[in-house]
Amino acid sequence: MPDDLPLLEVRDLSVSFRSRGRDVPIVENVSFSVDRQEILGIVGESGSGKSVTAMAIMGLIDAPGVKITGSALFRGQELVGLSQRSFRHLRGREISMIFQDPMTAFTPVYTIGWQIDEQIRVHEAISRTGARARTVQLLGDMGVPDPERTANRYPHQLSGGLRQRAMIAMALSCNPSLLIADEPTTALDVTVQAQILDLLRNLRHNYGSSVLLITHDMGVVAETCDRVMVLYSGRVAERGPAEAVFRQPGHPYTGALLDSIPPLTGPRPERLPSIAGAPPPPLERPSGCAFAPRCHYVHESCMILPSLIAYGTQDVACVLPAEGHPLPPRAAGAA
Repeated sequence: MPDDLPLLEVRDLSVSFRSRGRDVPIVENVSFSVDRQEILGIVGESGSGKSVTAMAIMGLIDAPGVKITGSALFRGQELVGLSQRSFRHLRGREISMIFQDPMTAFTPVYTIGWQIDEQIRVHEAISRTGARARTVQLLGDMGVPDPERTANRYPHQLSGGLRQRAMIAMALSCNPSLLIADEPTTALDVTVQAQILDLLRNLRHNYGSSVLLITHDMGVVAETCDRVMVLYSGRVAERGPAEAVFRQPGHPYTGALLDSIPPLTGPRPERLPSIAGAPPPPLERPSGCAFAPRCHYVHESCMILPSLIAYGTQDVACVLPAEGHPLPPRAAGAA
């Protein structure tokens, strides 16, 4: 595969579930790419389709009536429609995932070390002794104290931060090219969260991995990601280089998410702004812009579903830039 091609290229990915006798779209026409040794952030509120997008790429959606269309090329191989047998050769070895809750992602009746050992031995011709040595080394590389002892402990015997580190060690055990991290810092205190984010940033240098980071926290994106894609109600609202998106967001939803972050400089606000209302349920999406009922800039043009348009280095699904009314730039240090 040529080095100048994206490691992962997703085009018009759509996922729908059968409900009440009809196909209900959860993710609609989502497109993005992940380059080699790049960290791409997918951000949005709960229910925006972030995790469903990742699960579809990994071939982990097997619900009755699910329909997945579009394309997801990984190293030139099509993942949409790929058999589960073929996926088993990819998962863990080429593409790995850090799940939201390592407590439920790990099997509770086996030790941490046994589970990491097993993944290594499934994908590689290696002895038990060799697999255990690599497991202990990985746990140590992830900053786990006394890794040999930790390998012999069960998931419930570890703190949340140690379980997350062990989950990252398991995801990296076969040196995958792409790591999908689904809310890896959820429910962790700020100190442990900072340590986990440092680990993710170092993956590209230490392991040569690309990272697809799923989060609802724009602050995490600002600290970690090269590019960002904002999802709202299952559709792409904005995507582009993280620096450009933070400096001058093109979509009102992106601007509202950034406004909810405490500023690093300037006067301290007494109260942070919030976005009134909630995203519409999939069965109740409006025919036009899904964000229109919550948007301060809504007008007649918003009643038609907006297409992604170029806005500087970004792509934005909003009529404001095309009408010559872009959002004002954000102050330096505002996020």
